[in-house]
Amino acid sequence: MTSTEFVRIRKELGKTQKEMAELLGASIKSVHSYEQGWRRIPGHVERQMFFLLANKSEAAERIRPCWELKHCPPARKEACPAWEFHAGNFCWFINGTICECKARKTWRDKIAICRRCRVLLALAGELLDREEGEDAA
Repeated sequence: MTSTEFVRIRKELGKTQKEMAELLGASIKSVHSYEQGWRRIPGHVERQMFFLLANKSEAAERIRPCWELKHCPPARKEACPAWEFHAGNFCWFINGTICECKARKTWRDKIAICRRCRVLLALAGELLDREEGEDAA
């Protein structure tokens, strides 16, 4: 997550830096550092920012489950934690999901795929920094 994305999401949530720090269980100094780009935003903070945004978004209710959007075959779907936990709109939140035919071992690898996926893009697309030429999955 970039500092720009962090600021955009915080503002979309309607939170001050102090309120965001309290929600994240972090210091206000950490939030300042994230927003200024002085500190890398940890994966757990990025995940929580997306979680808060998704829960505030009306789009979450309209998104079809990931396994439908991705046309997952039954065997893959049934082996995937998103299916097991009925979290088709929160697949990006759960490690070990079987996106692009295999599970990713780290949050960084997983979120790189999720940032191109229609599920997360429906929730936060306009708030994310997009690389040129990047296509939605």
